[in-house]
Amino acid sequence: MRETTYDVGGRKIFAAETGEGPAVLLLHGGGPGASGVSNYARNIAELAKEYRVVVPDLPGYGRSTKGIDAADPFGDLASGIRALLDELDLEKAHLVGNSYGGACALRLALDTPDRVGRMVLMGPGGIGTTRALPTPGLNSLLNYYGGDGPSRLKLEKFIRNHLVFNAADIPDSVIDERYRASLDPEVIAAPPLRRPSGPGAVRTLVKMDFTRDRRLSRLPVPTLVLWGTRDKVNRPSGGRMLAERMPNCDLYLVANTGHWVQFERAHLFNRLCADFLAGRR
Repeated sequence: MRETTYDVGGRKIFAAETGEGPAVLLLHGGGPGASGVSNYARNIAELAKEYRVVVPDLPGYGRSTKGIDAADPFGDLASGIRALLDELDLEKAHLVGNSYGGACALRLALDTPDRVGRMVLMGPGGIGTTRALPTPGLNSLLNYYGGDGPSRLKLEKFIRNHLVFNAADIPDSVIDERYRASLDPEVIAAPPLRRPSGPGAVRTLVKMDFTRDRRLSRLPVPTLVLWGTRDKVNRPSGGRMLAERMPNCDLYLVANTGHWVQFERAHLFNRLCADFLAGRR
């Protein structure tokens, strides 16, 4: 894979790239220690058989510049990735987003639908979040840097108890790698994924719930939503919310699967994703 760090709007965005064909950006989730290549370790090579696969570290994560606009985090992520498209000289690209990355993809599509070809979302964030209390899984994620601070035990409990359906599917090496990455001092000082606070918190919360955005019902981008039926981080009912509101949205519920569809059910995900992006289904 080719690795490049781009200067984008005053900050650096790291991206790995491989393959040839229509461009597909894989946008990772927002858990502690997350990064692009680690999030899509079971998908990149397969998708690269047919696509030009670009895997960035989102702003605030991995080898990209830390710090996110707390007043509009999804908008800030979308702006960063849209600027990356400009750096890559891409007028339009397909977007694949897991969780936090799904929220980034959806916000980018809502703001500039002409920049997105097709979109695949896996348990995206920001769906109905003002209509119910946070799930235990999301609370576990948000509390990682609080209290007595980050620890490997905290991270292991989040990953094995909340992130996936089958805890035995996660090697210790994945937890070790994520834990080391989660200890970045800049991230500890200002975690990119946190509860909105302060005078503008309510406004931020509303802005982060896409079901409150009237543009959703007019979004023309063909979209495939994949959601694990055993997702403990973002409620699977969010899939139905999107399917009912978006005019060109297909919904696929994945049995006995948690929040990490692309990892837990990689073979199924790779086939569905490749076919959908190519317009074969």
